[in-house]
Amino acid sequence: MTDVRDALLVGRDSEGKVVRRPLSPHLQVYRPQITSVLSIMHRITGVALSAGTLLLVWWLAAAATSPEAFATVQGFVGSPIGWLLLFGWTLALFYHLFAGIRHLLWDAGYGFEKVEYHASGKAVVIAAVACTVLAWIVGLAIK
Repeated sequence: MTDVRDALLVGRDSEGKVVRRPLSPHLQVYRPQITSVLSIMHRITGVALSAGTLLLVWWLAAAATSPEAFATVQGFVGSPIGWLLLFGWTLALFYHLFAGIRHLLWDAGYGFEKVEYHASGKAVVIAAVACTVLAWIVGLAIK
């Protein structure tokens, strides 16, 4: 018995001759490149920002509801898990911002040389981490 997948590999070229189609490489074949990893992270941080916004909505709704509800949310946000979520949300916010600026520059036609997109990718990560740490230092100092 032949494998059904063998039939999918058979095709015809422009002259009508039967040819074997090549197998597509997949994630186990390709090495992750900085541009693909940063693009995937841009999408993930977009989803994380959407999910993290639910925490903000919960906080605002509790503030509008009652002092007891607000105290409950403040207790969660002030816990170690809450701080970790807020730190991750802040990092996702800055990363998504800087990656978005990088994409805007690409849309304008800048940064397509190999050296440039590697440098801009590293700059996005460094700027996101630096701004996150700086925002938390300032936020904790004001507290």
